[in-house]
Amino acid sequence: MKKAFKIISLTILIVLTLLIGIPFAFQSQIQDLIKQFINQNLNAQVEFDDVSLSFIKSFPQAQVSISDLEISNFAPFKDETLAAVKDIDFTISLKELFKIGNEEPIIINSIYLNEVLLTLKTDSLGHTNYNITKENINVATTEEETSNFVFSIRDYSINNSTLTYIDEISKRLFHITDLNHEGHGTFSSEISELNTTSNGHVSFIMDSTKYLSNIPVKLDALINLDLANNKYTFKDNKGLINDLPLHFEGYVKQLDNGQEMDISFDNPESDFKNFLDIIPKTHSKNIEAVETTGDFKIKGLIKGISSDETIPTFDISITSNNASFKYPDLPKRVSNININTVIKNSTGRIDDTYIDIKALDFKIDKNVFKSSATLKNIANNMMVNAHIEGTLNLGDVSKVYPIALEHELHGILKGNLNTRFDMNALVTNAYDRIKNDGSASMTDFVFYSEDMVNPMVISEAKMTFNPTAVNLDSFKATTGESDIDAEGSLNNFLGFLFSDRPLKGQFKVNSNFFRVSDFTSEDEASTTNKNTEDSESLKIPDFLDCTINAKAETVVYDNLNLKSLQGNLYIKDQKATLENMTSSIFDGALSLSGAVSTKEKTPSFSLNLKAKNFDISKSFNALELFQILAPIAKILDGKLNTDLNLSGHLNKEFFPDLNTLSGDAKTELLANRIGTNQDDLITKLDDALPFIDFSKLDLKALKVEVEFADGQVAVKPFDFKYKDIDIEVSGTHGFDKTINYNAVFNVPASYLGGDINKLIKSINDNEINNISIPVTANIGGTYTNPAVKSDLSNSVSVLSKQLIEIQKQKLLHQGKDEVSTLIHSVIGGNQTKTDSIKKEQNNTLEHVLNDFMKSNNTSKDSTKTGQTSGTVKTVLGGLFKKKKTDTVN
Repeated sequence: MKKAFKIISLTILIVLTLLIGIPFAFQSQIQDLIKQFINQNLNAQVEFDDVSLSFIKSFPQAQVSISDLEISNFAPFKDETLAAVKDIDFTISLKELFKIGNEEPIIINSIYLNEVLLTLKTDSLGHTNYNITKENINVATTEEETSNFVFSIRDYSINNSTLTYIDEISKRLFHITDLNHEGHGTFSSEISELNTTSNGHVSFIMDSTKYLSNIPVKLDALINLDLANNKYTFKDNKGLINDLPLHFEGYVKQLDNGQEMDISFDNPESDFKNFLDIIPKTHSKNIEAVETTGDFKIKGLIKGISSDETIPTFDISITSNNASFKYPDLPKRVSNININTVIKNSTGRIDDTYIDIKALDFKIDKNVFKSSATLKNIANNMMVNAHIEGTLNLGDVSKVYPIALEHELHGILKGNLNTRFDMNALVTNAYDRIKNDGSASMTDFVFYSEDMVNPMVISEAKMTFNPTAVNLDSFKATTGESDIDAEGSLNNFLGFLFSDRPLKGQFKVNSNFFRVSDFTSEDEASTTNKNTEDSESLKIPDFLDCTINAKAETVVYDNLNLKSLQGNLYIKDQKATLENMTSSIFDGALSLSGAVSTKEKTPSFSLNLKAKNFDISKSFNALELFQILAPIAKILDGKLNTDLNLSGHLNKEFFPDLNTLSGDAKTELLANRIGTNQDDLITKLDDALPFIDFSKLDLKALKVEVEFADGQVAVKPFDFKYKDIDIEVSGTHGFDKTINYNAVFNVPASYLGGDINKLIKSINDNEINNISIPVTANIGGTYTNPAVKSDLSNSVSVLSKQLIEIQKQKLLHQGKDEVSTLIHSVIGGNQTKTDSIKKEQNNTLEHVLNDFMKSNNTSKDSTKTGQTSGTVKTVLGGLFKKKKTDTVN
């Protein structure tokens, strides 16, 4: 017994060893045969990763596996992938292996394909990418030339695959995903049967119109195979489109010039619930419990020859008569449903195909909706004739159909429209072939959007249609506290809908009160963050060609209150241009012009802002941009004029790119005096320069001109007076609030204290009585923490020594000429010092302005960092900084 067990075990071990080891002896030979078969039969680039042979996977048959197969085209589809297959497995009898090396072909019994990606394409010139078999292949093999493989298929399958068909001539795209298909039969017999099961998701697009979108389809069919006559006949079969059952009868026969077919189909049941079965289950919900009346019938016949010149004739009808449905949990019913549609071609010429929608009607409560249409010459210059008439209460939609809505629908739509046109007329604006007439209206419509804090209530919208335009006769709406009243027209509306034509329009928009925050989301930051770093920049639609004239009595933007705003906005060629926008604010006048363009890969912008007679205190409290350009001006009382120009690129969040900014600003400060809101800088100037009472400065007609670049603002020299003291100021400050200014005070000696005055009095010379000296104040640090230094003490000390020397000479009875020379040297020395200080200031300013000019003529290589960069982005991200303060007029 033990001996028998050992023999059996040894035998099994030997068999397993042979089953595992023998395939390695044949593997390379089979790989060579496959390569030879490909080279003999296919005119394409074919690559695969590996070929393996196994006696175990499909025992008692051998299984050959090819992994990662890819077929790529030659010209005119060079390097495009025709097919990619993850795995191909086929089985052969073990005895077939011993034919390797002989001239006898190897017989293949089954084929299994996994994860196939197949793309069939016809380009605009009629070339096909799937005609890759070599023309010199002989169907009947001879003794001199034989095929390496022949097929005697009993089983085959295609799993988890995708098929795409693209026809650029007819602009059709057919797409099947999640395709699983298998068949069982005997292909080698002249008469046999093929039992198939298929399922997948189908999409179909023609001329940019999506007719089917990922519709689940299933077909179980028993097909009679007459291989001698290449004829395939439907026997028992059942098809499903979603849950709509279809039954097929007829045959398809392969001819030398195409296919002959005679197929009829219909839905075996006639209940109207079959129509609801077409709707995807995710939308139709609990359709089993729906109460329906009436019928629904699909019936079709396809007969004729499909070839390069002709298509089969067909006659497909879809009908429903006086049907209705009601969901059990909803209060209302859709009734009087009538559908009468015919899709027909009676000549076999594709141009003669037409769709006739004789009726598509329904009723909800007392509101009736009716429509009809005919579509002819579909493949070329499609001709459309349509009519729509009826009333639809949007509030009834959720009462008749289980639709999930975040907000309940409100509003009533009414329409009575007729249109007749051909597609070429839309493209060429041949208005004599476009016949539109009718009207449409909307009342009490409530629109919700996640981008708006409040819903928009459209109380009235009326439109009329004519061949050349759609007129917006009235549009009245409110949201939050804002109101809108608009009118205008849209030209080429049908051309935009049905062809690649721009949408042209002219509109007038008026508002009594317009709050910008009513048209933004509550969390503006989260809206901005929707754009990831990898997303593209926002784009102005290239199909828009519009002019908008806007007027508003009051516009509230953050804490700003703009009065009598009006301006024009032009949108064309992916560019939005704002022209002549004017408004009253800060007791003065505002004017804005500019443009944003998204035509190039990187968006760009330009801006011009003009302000006239702005109240300084109000404008500087509200606008951070003004605080940046002239921070000290906020302590002044008076008026402001400015002219700002700015341009550059925008990043993906539509903020200015700091590396690309260029611009200039000219500002006039027409201030009467320093206000009561004095800050630390004035306090420190008071301490450093006691001879001036800054609250009594005479600032009438004070004008300041500034230019800026790279985070620096250069203030050109400007003069003003304090009593009989002449003052000149110039310097620079940064967007980061650093300051570097010099102020030169030409101070008469009488302001310099009792000791100086005693010396002057003792000299008793009329010429010395008018002496003055330059006192320089250097202002540095930051605006919030300034540092003021002056040479007042040193200047007084030097003058004292000079006056004492003059007095000595006079007491020593020197000549009058010598005393006069000393006096002139004091006066002349002071003037030289004044000129030297001014020259130094001008050199500093010239250096800054030179840098500014360079920045306008060369690209920036770097950007400011830290506080400067942050401030620039804050200011330029929106001209008006949002502040939680009272509204400013």
